[in-house]
Amino acid sequence: MALNKKTRIKDAAFRRCLSVVVLTLLGVFLLIFLFQTNTVSDNEIQYSNEIDQDCELTNNYTQLRREFNLPKQNELSILLEKRNQLPPINLDKFPKLAKDHVTIVLYVHNRPQYLRVVVESLSRVVGIGETLLIVSHDGYFEEMNKIVEGIKFCQVKQIFSPYSPHVFNNSFPGASPTDCKDKDDPIKQPCKGNPDQYGNHRSPKIVSLKHHWWWMMNTVWDGLKETCHHSGHILFIEEDHFIFPNAYRNLQMLAALKPEKCPNCYAANLAPSDVKSRGEGWESLIAERMGNVGYAFNRTVWRKIHRKAREFCFFDDYNWDITMWATVYPSFGGPVYTLRGPRTSAVHFGKCGLHQGQGGSNSCIDEGMVNIRVEEIDKAGNIDPKWGVHVFEHQAGYQAGFRGWGGWGDTRDRELCLEFANMYHLRDRTSP
Repeated sequence: MALNKKTRIKDAAFRRCLSVVVLTLLGVFLLIFLFQTNTVSDNEIQYSNEIDQDCELTNNYTQLRREFNLPKQNELSILLEKRNQLPPINLDKFPKLAKDHVTIVLYVHNRPQYLRVVVESLSRVVGIGETLLIVSHDGYFEEMNKIVEGIKFCQVKQIFSPYSPHVFNNSFPGASPTDCKDKDDPIKQPCKGNPDQYGNHRSPKIVSLKHHWWWMMNTVWDGLKETCHHSGHILFIEEDHFIFPNAYRNLQMLAALKPEKCPNCYAANLAPSDVKSRGEGWESLIAERMGNVGYAFNRTVWRKIHRKAREFCFFDDYNWDITMWATVYPSFGGPVYTLRGPRTSAVHFGKCGLHQGQGGSNSCIDEGMVNIRVEEIDKAGNIDPKWGVHVFEHQAGYQAGFRGWGGWGDTRDRELCLEFANMYHLRDRTSP
C-alpha cells in the first residue's frame, strides 16, 4: 500500500512537471512564429503605445522645444508653429473621414502657377471628399496660402515649416552674414560653415529641399493629432504633380492588394519611377523601385525610415529622394519595391528644378496651363484585382555606393536634421 501511494505521488508530480514543460515550449514556439511572420506589410500594433505617447507629447511641444537644439525662433517662426495646431477647414462640409481613407500630403514652396494646376486636378479626383488633404509649406507665401484657403472639395489642413531657411533672413537656417559662401576658405577668410565633399559651402535655398521633406515626414507621422494615430497609407505629392481623376480609387485598390500581391513591397505608387513614362498599358500590376511621384506607404515603413535618421541626415546630398535611394533603402537589407498599375495616375509636369518658376515673368509653365491628356480610362479606377504582378529587377538609377551630389556638408544642417527626427520623441533623444 505504501509503495503504491508513493508511486501515485511520483506520477502526479511527473505529470505536473510535464505540463509546465509543454506549456513553456508552446510559448517559445509561439514567440518564434510571431517573430518570423513580422514582415514589411504587418499592421502597426507593435507601435501603438509609442504612437499614443508621442501624440500626447506633441500637445506640449511648444513648451518642450527647449529640450531640443533648435535654432532660436523669430516672430514669424513662432506664429507658423502656432498655426500648425489649427484644425482643418471645411469640417462643416466634410465632418467625417472615410474609414479606409488615404490621407494626402501635398508639399509646396512658392510656385502658385503650379499649385493652381495641382489643386484643379485634385478637385476632379473621384473620392477626394472622403479624405484629409494636408498642405505642407516650405516657408510662408501669401499667394500660396490664399490658394489653399480657397479649396472647398475636402478637409484641408495647412502646416508651415517653422524652421525653413525661407523664414530666417539673417540667421541659420537661413543665410547668416558670417556664413562661408561658395568655395570660401575659412582659414584665409574667417567665416562659419563646413564645405561639402566638393568644397562648396551651404546654400539655404538648396538645403531647404531636404530639410522641408524630413521635417514634414516627422511632423505628419508623429506630430499632428490628425494623423499621428493614422495606421493606413499616406500619399505624398508635390506642387508640380498633375493627379488623374482615378488616382485615389487606384491607390485604395493598390493598398488593399499589396499584402497579397506583393507582401515585400514597401509602398504603392501612382506613377512609374521613370517620370517620362506613362506606363506599359499591360493587364498586370507592376512592382519596381520606389518612384518620387505619388508615393504612399504606411506607419510600419515610416518607422523603418525613421530608424535610419542618421544615415539620412549625414549623407552628402541635398536631394531627399537621392538620399533615400542611395543610402536609406539599401540599408534595409533587400530590394525596396513599390506596387503600381500599368497606367500612370499622376504626371510630373514641372519644367524647372529646385525652386525656380516663381512669379509671372519667369514662369516655367505655359500660360498657366498644362497639356496633359486625360482619357476616359483615366477617369475611374482601372486596376483589376485579378491581375498578376510583373517585377522589374535591377533597374537603373541611384544605388548604394553613390557618393551624392553634395550641398549637404555643413554640420549645422546635419544636426538640425537629427533634431527634426527627435522632436516628437523625447524618450528617444540621441546626441548628434
